[in-house]
Amino acid sequence: MGEIEGTYRALQTPGARLGAQPPAGVSTLEPRQAPSVGPARTAAGTQEKCLLLRVKLLDSSVEMFDVEPKCDGQLLLTRVWRRLNLIECDYFGLEFQNVPSYWVWLEPMKPIIRQVRRPKSAVFRLAVKFFPPDPGQLQEEYTRYLFALQLKRDLLEERLACSDTTAALLTSHLLQAEIGDYDETLDREHLKANQYLPHQERCLEKILELHRKHTGQTPAESDFQVLEVARKLEMYGVRFHKASDREGTKISLAVSHMGVLVFQCATKINTFNWSRVRKLSFKRKRFLIKLHPEVHGPYQDTLEFLLGSRDECKNFWKICVEYHTFFRLLDQPKPKAKAVFFSRGSSFRYSGRTQKQLVDYVRDGAARRTPYERRHSRVRTPSHALTAELPKQSISFTEGLRTPVSPPSTPASCFSAPASPVAPPGQPGAPDAPTEPPAPHTWRPAAEKSCAAPDGPSARQALAPGPPALQPCQGLPVDSAQPPPSARKSPLSLSPAFQGTLGPAEQGSFPLLSPGLSDAGGSRTDDEELKHKCPGADEAYFIAKEILATERTYLKDLEVITVWFRSAVVKEDAMPADLMTLLFSNIDPIYEFHRGFLREVEQRLALWEGGPSSAFATGDNQRIGDVLLRNMHQLKQFTGYFQRHDEVLTELEKTTKRCKKLETVYKEFELQKVCYLPLNMFLLKPIQRLVHYRLLLGRLCGYYAPGHRDYADCRDALEVITEVTGALQHSLARLENLQKLAELQRDVVGIDSLVAPGREFIREGCLHKLTRKGLQQRMFFLFSDMLLYTSRGASGTSHFRTRGLLPLRGMLLIVLDPPVEESESEWSVPHCFTIYAAQKTVVVAASTRLEKEKWMHDLNGAIDAAKGSGEAAPALPGSAMCAAPRGPPDEACLEQESEEDAHGAHGPREGQGRPRANTTVHVCWHRNTSVSRADHSAAVENQLSGYLLRKFKNSNGWQKLWVVFTNFCLFFYKTHQDDHPLASLPLLGYSASVPSEADGIHKEHVFKLQFRSHVYFFRAESKYTFGRWMEVIQRASSSAGRAGAPKEA
Repeated sequence: MGEIEGTYRALQTPGARLGAQPPAGVSTLEPRQAPSVGPARTAAGTQEKCLLLRVKLLDSSVEMFDVEPKCDGQLLLTRVWRRLNLIECDYFGLEFQNVPSYWVWLEPMKPIIRQVRRPKSAVFRLAVKFFPPDPGQLQEEYTRYLFALQLKRDLLEERLACSDTTAALLTSHLLQAEIGDYDETLDREHLKANQYLPHQERCLEKILELHRKHTGQTPAESDFQVLEVARKLEMYGVRFHKASDREGTKISLAVSHMGVLVFQCATKINTFNWSRVRKLSFKRKRFLIKLHPEVHGPYQDTLEFLLGSRDECKNFWKICVEYHTFFRLLDQPKPKAKAVFFSRGSSFRYSGRTQKQLVDYVRDGAARRTPYERRHSRVRTPSHALTAELPKQSISFTEGLRTPVSPPSTPASCFSAPASPVAPPGQPGAPDAPTEPPAPHTWRPAAEKSCAAPDGPSARQALAPGPPALQPCQGLPVDSAQPPPSARKSPLSLSPAFQGTLGPAEQGSFPLLSPGLSDAGGSRTDDEELKHKCPGADEAYFIAKEILATERTYLKDLEVITVWFRSAVVKEDAMPADLMTLLFSNIDPIYEFHRGFLREVEQRLALWEGGPSSAFATGDNQRIGDVLLRNMHQLKQFTGYFQRHDEVLTELEKTTKRCKKLETVYKEFELQKVCYLPLNMFLLKPIQRLVHYRLLLGRLCGYYAPGHRDYADCRDALEVITEVTGALQHSLARLENLQKLAELQRDVVGIDSLVAPGREFIREGCLHKLTRKGLQQRMFFLFSDMLLYTSRGASGTSHFRTRGLLPLRGMLLIVLDPPVEESESEWSVPHCFTIYAAQKTVVVAASTRLEKEKWMHDLNGAIDAAKGSGEAAPALPGSAMCAAPRGPPDEACLEQESEEDAHGAHGPREGQGRPRANTTVHVCWHRNTSVSRADHSAAVENQLSGYLLRKFKNSNGWQKLWVVFTNFCLFFYKTHQDDHPLASLPLLGYSASVPSEADGIHKEHVFKLQFRSHVYFFRAESKYTFGRWMEVIQRASSSAGRAGAPKEA
């Protein structure tokens, strides 16, 4: 029989029910004296009023907690956080087992006795609930320590599947954190007594070999390295939920910060990103995922999976809701109001703080910090290490939620740093939260063996926990890696006493914060929003920030190929295996390299922004050249990959023409929001990024004096990248030309062989052509061997229909300005010129005089180049538009076409898909302008990313947006982590200037973009950033946009 909980009442005897007097018996009490309640009965009553619950912590110790029987789960969670002094507690939760081998999370808003069948006999287990993608997002060292313990548990339980080498590497870092530097005898004893891996014996020698390499590594560094290695594994943070698809295939579902994952065995076969998911729901045992229309296209919009039971299905749905809220939302959702009569659906909501709220909470430094100890090490410390009385490591925390935590500390070094950055006079000390008695520490750094403990008041003050003296700077919390106020004192929240052991080199390479989701908080409109975090910073700091911002955008561009396009072709099995291997074997290594490079830049910027007054930052951190030099040398090894991009692009275009299935997937993918540029343009990004590095390094070298400590590294890095770009210069030119021809091949209907050997793109743009109906707008494309003119296809399509093709061989240009007396006639048009081809004469008019000069200059240059070539003139198969003119040769031939021709029968490629309004060909059509090959090359060098405040002409507030300028267009995102832009603004035809007095803008660092009556204001964070935005926009639009701005004739 199971236990029945609750209170009991004594049943009355029959006599009592009838009102009879109870038997008196023999009494020794005085009259009117009642018998006293026995102590045993009082204790039993107290026991019935509380539950004694057991909680197993991550270090395998068990704690007991007394709670009321009807209390909610939040009360138990709060008491656990308070006893542990845990600040970033929202990453964690308590799990229990109602069914063997099936763990369920304790819900905070639901009574415990309604969740757990036998609370008194149940064992709750502290575990990590939300796994962030980057350990740098964990701002407290104690949090990283607990995460390392969670990964240690996952390794032992075979949840974190990995190779033996990776498992040995993780174990070696855990070993270093627990027992310190390598000692073969102690290592073998410890591994014999402690199990880290299921099959530890076969990895024993590898573990020892790797542990030997970690000498001098602190426990905090070891924890960080454990997280760095683990986060790259496919099973990092994955918890399987057994399911099956509609066909009955056995699969496993999981959820992560990205979205819902689908595994078959141990292989991930699909990822449903949160941005692609419209709704998650469940019905009995069926788990349903509804996708956005632009994602699923013509296919099914709802995916269905079958789980083992309704409880399992609902449990997985709840986990998905919590993950989505924690990682994607800015604020926790409001609780759903209960229906008065009938309720439909579940009222379950995530009740904790989101990651954005948690990051802001810790960053504001509202909580006090307390020391902790590492209690999971049970190795005896050698006698020689105990001869000195060493100070314990004091770890500072930014804040403990509503409820704080106290784990263990490791001994620090024997050197002490000044106490001023730690706890200034008058500041309170440690919080009043209860703490556990310190356990014996066993970590043995090399410094312990030869140093004595510091003594005196300064040392005691350095070890005393307290809030940092440094005040947080006001500034933009998004554009670069900003450590919290605690991290400005020490990136890993180490006390100054511990930092004293680290030399400058060790401090520079210390694992640090990356910004992660620190800026996921959307837009604010306060005036201090865009002030940078490093007041008084020099130009080198802002150049480093530009490297960071553009690197983030570049990595997102690579993900369009490596993640999104790969997913699309794999899902439809649309790409041949040889092309798949060729494409991704070239792009994947580059992507992985830049992921690591971005992390290094983020960490260095976080140190840099700590300022020279930071206890951890030193002069070596106020530089970026060493990071760039090291990575430029590594990037040089990828030259072979860059040189094969020409082959990759060529094979992709050939296969797309040959394989209809791949062509369909290609077209559909280009219509998705994530593909904000033509797909093949993303293949050019790796080589174009090399050009950006060269320009940015040139800026650094131009700013630094030859004697600056960072100048030599920047100069050497510039020499390396200049050598690489020089070797790839011709490859980049061929790639840009091939990409443009392939893009026009898809946009232009009526010509089948636009991509031809030796053909080069020169200019595209809008001119008005003289026809029988007068001047008609036409889109002209100038190549090295022909001039092609087209008209816009039927409404709703994105294609241009070919109207005529003129060979350049034998072509002649004549400019005939109309006489003064004929200037008012109907044929008098400004900025016109005549094109005499071999079999046709065409009269065209440009929008401005400058546009006319550009066309004539490029046409004359192309005609002269074509004269010396011996190639045959291209012909348009099946076209009668190249017939000889019927009129006299000295008269302009009026084209015999009608609007019915323009909207009549179209080629097989037209009418498919929606128009992409931000491509240059469509912008040129609508803005009546043109763009040349030189303009495209200039646009490659003028790309920029960063946060700006945007304001419309007639609006009052400023909206903060992540802005990317590329391909003559501004793309707007909410944050730099978004997968696709919210909107775009093509800048061809726009002018960039400083606001005038009439605009009424009384802010600094503001520039104005205007096209006719369309006006936008953008505000930068600093004078340097303002100048850079003005520079790149004006350079990219000086030859194309400004000259092509339409003017009324």
